[in-house]
Amino acid sequence: MSLLTPEELEKLTGAESLFASPIPVQSLSSDEFMPSPQTRRQQEFEVRVKAIGARLAKKNGMSRRKFFKTAGGMAAAFVAMNETYAKGTAPIYDVLKEEDSNLQLAQARADGLKDQFVMDMHTHYLRDGTPIRAFVSQREAVGKAGWNPLLVGKPQTIDDLMFPNYFKEIFLDSDTKIACISGSYSVDEKFSFLTNQMKAETRERVNREAGTRRMFSHAIFTPGWPNWLDKVEEENERLKPDSWKGYTIGDNTNKHLSKFPFRLDDEKVMYPFYEKLVGFMKKYPDRPGLKNVCIHKGLFSPSVAKQFPHLLGYCNVEDVGKAAKDWPQLNFVIYHSAYRWIGGPDARAENAWAQVQRTGRVEWVSDLADIPGQFGVSNVYADLGQIFAHSNMAEPKVAAFMLGQMIKGMGADHVVWGTDALWTGAPQWQIEALRRMEIPEDIRRYWGFAPMGPADGPVKRAILGENNARLYGISAAKRADLAGDKVAHYKRLYDAQGGDRSNLAYGYVLKQG
Repeated sequence: MSLLTPEELEKLTGAESLFASPIPVQSLSSDEFMPSPQTRRQQEFEVRVKAIGARLAKKNGMSRRKFFKTAGGMAAAFVAMNETYAKGTAPIYDVLKEEDSNLQLAQARADGLKDQFVMDMHTHYLRDGTPIRAFVSQREAVGKAGWNPLLVGKPQTIDDLMFPNYFKEIFLDSDTKIACISGSYSVDEKFSFLTNQMKAETRERVNREAGTRRMFSHAIFTPGWPNWLDKVEEENERLKPDSWKGYTIGDNTNKHLSKFPFRLDDEKVMYPFYEKLVGFMKKYPDRPGLKNVCIHKGLFSPSVAKQFPHLLGYCNVEDVGKAAKDWPQLNFVIYHSAYRWIGGPDARAENAWAQVQRTGRVEWVSDLADIPGQFGVSNVYADLGQIFAHSNMAEPKVAAFMLGQMIKGMGADHVVWGTDALWTGAPQWQIEALRRMEIPEDIRRYWGFAPMGPADGPVKRAILGENNARLYGISAAKRADLAGDKVAHYKRLYDAQGGDRSNLAYGYVLKQG
């Protein structure tokens, strides 16, 4: 079963059908919304990355697929991105001279950054028994058609979106050191990605095996549902979540069933919840993340708004400022930074860039960046999530602009790392995109943005890990412990054996033609 209509599914194929580039060559989606079609420049990028990969793979005596699993292959993909999106101007992504062709140089750069602290507090996988089965049939079709050689003749299950592959792609195929397992709840509970109980069990399982705190877990809160505040009390005691997450849209997975949307500044509905959190903070000082209210916002394109106009006002950030001002004891972490331009022909990243050129703003993201100045608050944070993945795939200048605007308006210490993986595959390419990205000089000069600086500089260190570490109380000593735990041991063995990053993405893309 899928959340898209049969007519919509007929237009789609599995994202595993994409060419296995280190950077996805086309925008994709879960089965919650329609993806955007491959743009002209994405087509150009695909041609370039294939050609560069073929040439350099031959030079190094290996297959193109194997080359793209190397550090040099990752560098080559960013060379292709620069050639596609920064023609005749300063590159958007920093690539060392000959890094794409000299595998030793590329690996040395990767080794020099692999110990960088990366704390990803926005990750997902699907639970056993999920009824969201469309991913399986799509993968089978991809294999039968021969589009992805890795899937030919292989019986397909939904396992690639479940825990074993999640652990591999987060902790072995990327430089992520700590992750938070998130989820979503639906009124039809079988469509919940993971229950709060399942997330807590995942956290305990990983941390028990690691011997350190590698995994954190959210608990989803559901305002308006029967006895929801009692459930918050009970699950806080029993599951001990590291923070709380909510969807102001009510039911993001089944929007047609959404009966309980809410506003963060609703004094009757939400303020009793905030009061409980303040009480929890006093009772459990050893759980500093209880002050973090993580809120899904955005990802609500104009076409979706036409279908569900009554939900539009719950998806923007108009309710954030007052709530943050009234509750300075709490932090409001806005997931996806409320980025709207995702899914369908009317919500492409190039539309967002046109909006930037016309108005100097990106819908809802700019509103978020303005909140500290408008309300005089310092407890609002921007999580990247799909904002970074999708804008980098389709229009990197949008990603650069949004980062510049958020850093200027909120501070580099208020932008936090989250990837929304596994939907766009192993998150290493997103980590590399931030490490290599620089806001182009013309954008900086026109809008008064500061440069982000080098991969290991203070701005990128803050965004990739240090800000989340502060929000969740991860000290330098706790970070140092990770280097000697079992996960680090497994990763060293994995890397010594050559690793096996698949470069696959998961979900849906539009069929060609």
